[in-house]
Amino acid sequence: MIVRILNDGQYQVDDEHVAHLNAIDERLGEAVDRGDGAGFAEDLARLVHLVRVHGTELAPEELRRSDAVLPPPDASIEEVRALLGAHGLVPGT
Repeated sequence: MIVRILNDGQYQVDDEHVAHLNAIDERLGEAVDRGDGAGFAEDLARLVHLVRVHGTELAPEELRRSDAVLPPPDASIEEVRALLGAHGLVPGT
């Protein structure tokens, strides 16, 4: 899966991590729905961290279609609410 982190870059994340990404994404969506700013910030930081740690950053000149687009870790809850689709930020498996 190719994941873009806005203002950062693109990462190739192996399929073995997609279920964990989806679990965090689901919690993040629930936190946004509740207006839970602290829970939202924690889950967004976890999501971005997981991609950075377990993903392989692609070279800037190697543009590929992203399967998921994540906001930067300092995004506001309102910004993320605008990005959330019916299936969250990370497409399901």
